[in-house]
Amino acid sequence: MLLSKYFLPVLKELPAEAQVISHRLMLRSGMIRRQASGIYSWLPLGLQVLQNIINIVNHNMNKVGSLEILMPCIQPASLWIASGRFENYGKEMLKFQDRHDNTLLFGPTNEDMITEIFKNNIKSYKDLPKNLYHIQWKFRDEIRPRFGVMRAREFLMKDAYSFDIDQASAVQHYNNMYLAYLQTFRDIGLNVIPVLADNGPIGGNLSHEFHIQTENGESTIFYDKKFLNLINSKSLDIEKIQSLYAVAEEKHDPTKCSLAPEELASSKSIEVGHIFYIGSKYSKVMNAVVNDKHGNLVPIEMSSYGIGISRLVAAIIEASHDDKGIIRPINIAPFCVSILNLNILDSKCNELSRNLYAQLKTNNITVLYDDTEERVGSKFATHDLIGSPYQVIIGPKGAIKNIVELKNRKTGNIEELDIEVVCGKIISCLN
Repeated sequence: MLLSKYFLPVLKELPAEAQVISHRLMLRSGMIRRQASGIYSWLPLGLQVLQNIINIVNHNMNKVGSLEILMPCIQPASLWIASGRFENYGKEMLKFQDRHDNTLLFGPTNEDMITEIFKNNIKSYKDLPKNLYHIQWKFRDEIRPRFGVMRAREFLMKDAYSFDIDQASAVQHYNNMYLAYLQTFRDIGLNVIPVLADNGPIGGNLSHEFHIQTENGESTIFYDKKFLNLINSKSLDIEKIQSLYAVAEEKHDPTKCSLAPEELASSKSIEVGHIFYIGSKYSKVMNAVVNDKHGNLVPIEMSSYGIGISRLVAAIIEASHDDKGIIRPINIAPFCVSILNLNILDSKCNELSRNLYAQLKTNNITVLYDDTEERVGSKFATHDLIGSPYQVIIGPKGAIKNIVELKNRKTGNIEELDIEVVCGKIISCLN
């Protein structure tokens, strides 16, 4: 993409409305713009990050046999009345009437609707297990939306729901998804810590949250120091991982924790995923039953699995930035490479820049070519701000000798390279 043709409205000044670093950097880098309290438009740079995360989530959900569907944003109140949640969910639920006086709501979650879909279409244990997921915008009317998309009223979620004939099958299904979540976050470029957690208004009696460690996190987690070695190992051993102490703040009881002080770690963190074993909480009240192998009608066993995709974009920035801007994991970067042509009036700079741009595109590497007339300092500031993992800097002094600079955004390391080897070097780094 040519920067001269792109829509990248960067801000040079710090936005007064932004209280946390991710909100500041998302506004400054032109990823989002506020439309109302807790409601944002996603501009091209931000939308591409969202899409890259969605692609990774889709891949891992499909890999474990979860089938994608799409449920509507707007739900009939009758579903929530049937489940008993309509009056109990609270003021976070946005309710309204249509022109026919039907009560509708903007869905804050989808357990009720997915249970109704299952109930009307699956009747026998022979059709189990099933796992359905969708990626959809949700709305919760937060009393105090803050921190940009971290605590927004409208947000993008991945919800998956599993259906099993009995508790043993449901728990096995839950554990398979637990591992799929660890792999999903790995593929995004994150090390997360899964901790035992409360279930909240969704219900159930087994629950894990997945947290990113960051200094500015809104949560605190406590965990066995051996935990980090296990989740960073090549193979994921779920029995070992789940045997170690790792809990959310509300679950931590110092009097019951068996770890010695030197074995226990704690850190600030941000929750980016949450999974629940729900059991028959919804199937019983909504009469979602199937025939078991003996011909008896039994309520299905369910679990729910969520990833906050739009929230994840901000959480990653909170965990990965410096004083110049965003440092993006390669797999979700909107552009893997920025080409900075420092003098578009120089014919040699133009030649090298255009040739490298064409080479990278031929190799399916996402690249942003800065062909603008901006000052050199402004170009450096913009590309450090948006966080492309690699920058190729092409200036007149080096260009005359076919020499360019390759900068690693994360480490700050700069190499002088012959233009002929740059594309191959970048391919090697990205792999």
